[in-house]
Amino acid sequence: MKIINISSIALAVLAGGFFACKPDNAGKSGGSELAGDAAQKVYVAPGKHDEFYNIVSGGFNGQLSVVGLPSGRVLRIIPVFSQFAENGWGYSEETKPMLNTSHGFVPWDDSHHVALSTTNGEHDGKWAFINGNNTPRIARVSLSTFRTDEIIEIPNSGGNHSSPFITANSEYAVAGTRFSVPPDANADVSINSFKQNFKGYISFISIDKTTGRMGIKFQLKTPGVSFDLARAGKGKSDGWFFFSCYNTEQANSLLEVNASQKDKDFILAVNWKKAEQYLAQGKGKKEAAKFAHNVYDEKTHSATSTIINEVMTLDPKECPDMLYFMPCPKSPHGCDVDPTGSYIVGSGKLAAVIPVFSFDKIQQAIAAKTFDGSFDGIPVLKYEAVLHGEVKKPGLGPLHTEFDGQGNAITSFFVSSELVKWNLQSLEVLDRVPTYYSVGHLSIPGGPTSKPHGKYVIAYNKITKDRYLPTGPELTQSAQLYDISGEKMKLLLDFPTIGEPHYAEAIPASLVEKNSRKIFKLEENNHPYVAKGEKEAKVVRKGNEVHVYMTSIRSHFTPDNIEGVKMGDDVYFHVTNLEQDWDVPHGFAVRGANNAEILIMPGETCTLKWKPSRVGVTPIYCTDFCSALHQEMQGYVRVSPAGSKIPLSWGTGKNPTAEAEQKVAKR
Repeated sequence: MKIINISSIALAVLAGGFFACKPDNAGKSGGSELAGDAAQKVYVAPGKHDEFYNIVSGGFNGQLSVVGLPSGRVLRIIPVFSQFAENGWGYSEETKPMLNTSHGFVPWDDSHHVALSTTNGEHDGKWAFINGNNTPRIARVSLSTFRTDEIIEIPNSGGNHSSPFITANSEYAVAGTRFSVPPDANADVSINSFKQNFKGYISFISIDKTTGRMGIKFQLKTPGVSFDLARAGKGKSDGWFFFSCYNTEQANSLLEVNASQKDKDFILAVNWKKAEQYLAQGKGKKEAAKFAHNVYDEKTHSATSTIINEVMTLDPKECPDMLYFMPCPKSPHGCDVDPTGSYIVGSGKLAAVIPVFSFDKIQQAIAAKTFDGSFDGIPVLKYEAVLHGEVKKPGLGPLHTEFDGQGNAITSFFVSSELVKWNLQSLEVLDRVPTYYSVGHLSIPGGPTSKPHGKYVIAYNKITKDRYLPTGPELTQSAQLYDISGEKMKLLLDFPTIGEPHYAEAIPASLVEKNSRKIFKLEENNHPYVAKGEKEAKVVRKGNEVHVYMTSIRSHFTPDNIEGVKMGDDVYFHVTNLEQDWDVPHGFAVRGANNAEILIMPGETCTLKWKPSRVGVTPIYCTDFCSALHQEMQGYVRVSPAGSKIPLSWGTGKNPTAEAEQKVAKR
């Protein structure tokens, strides 16, 4: 392979150019690119619903946001990997286990890529999956409750950026490591032994078709490279997976130079059906590994965390004909498969072309053993033998590609700040529009599926200088909505985003909203501390633990007066929302609590733990405006010194202390 040396200075100049590119009409309201009827096309009248849900990663905030399209309205933030004080996620006793890992409680992560579940290659509206890149994890979010139901940690990984990507029938969510690391079972090795001891693991996480429950079925132990992005095959390529790889130099320091030496890196083609066969033949080996598997149960409204201590692995050196490398121009980032499964598009972010590979030619080259040597024992297919062709001079800095369902692809270009539309067959550039500025990911509704819905493309941009009102040193990042229903792409809307958006998937609202959960049935609530009616409300002491079985309903708590709590006690408020009406949550907070509030959905039970810090009377109240008498939804807890003889008493609408004293007097 041709070697190109790039100095740090040259790379710095190139990087400076990334941010210097600024379209001529910058600072205007979209300039001449803005469609004349843009406002009408994005207007969603009061009382009307958006056509699409757009599920967007939050990047460094560790969350997901739900945005309506075409309006650009933010509908919800879904907490996933980060604590969220707005509703108590990661603060309530029920949700704390969701953030457990083999490292202990980790209340943050860096979420990058969204994947929506599919059946026969098409969105089915069941689940959304999102990765945690920092402490490697995959989460599953229910699209009926818009709540995180499950998080599984990924062992043998230094950061699973290349994830989660879904097979055509959601058999697996697949994760490739960004940072190759030594295996967990033999981790204490010299960093300089990278080529000998570091491995790039690919995890195949099975998904139960009915419940969605995940489990690590097996891991592939691959050479120590960095996996960037991936897509599953579909149609004729179903059963295969394709990963972009960089740092094939296997450098471990100053990667901006040392991992940018080769003219070509790789796309890794994985025959996962063959991997399943090897697994069935007993080729897998169990290796020591430690990872957490956290599951939220809608019946108990509680999460459990289980630590698992082994994982099944497959070694390609013992499983031939399972993995193949394909050369791909320079530091590939995106790796995308067209709706038919016939073409695999690579995007070398330091390349001036877009290579398009043919699945048919890949199979022919494998059958004919048209190899160009091997890389760490894995065959390398000849570039020309598997190439459908190259899109010539499409732009600068190609990153990601999605498909409009009309035989065309649209690619984002980070350096030249534009979206470029081109034809899959002819490889001819058809159209280009500027973005504002330095676009990263893009999203077409259904774009990664077998049946793209087209109509729109959304660009997710990293820089918004002069686009919005200034907000200090950091400006909002943004999305831009383009109409792609005609021959030419037309800018319709700018809208700010939550956190740092990486990838998003958009799905027709009709597939999701019909299954939206409105309440949790009170009679199905199996929480161990549930109070299904005010008559079941009580306060129980267990040593220095005080458990308050509390109910909430418009517009009071039961009990709302509690005495007999002492310094040194741990007080658990188990609050059950008795409402059985849609969109009537109740909040609960305690003055001086050092965690957060909790927000309890209709029919749900949530627990807030409180350790009193001083003697006296402490207010409790509802934090979510629930009725005209919301302000009256409050109460008091009396905290007495340790060793106090004040009896434990409680009530609503009566004097608990007087009743308790009367009971003591009768004794």
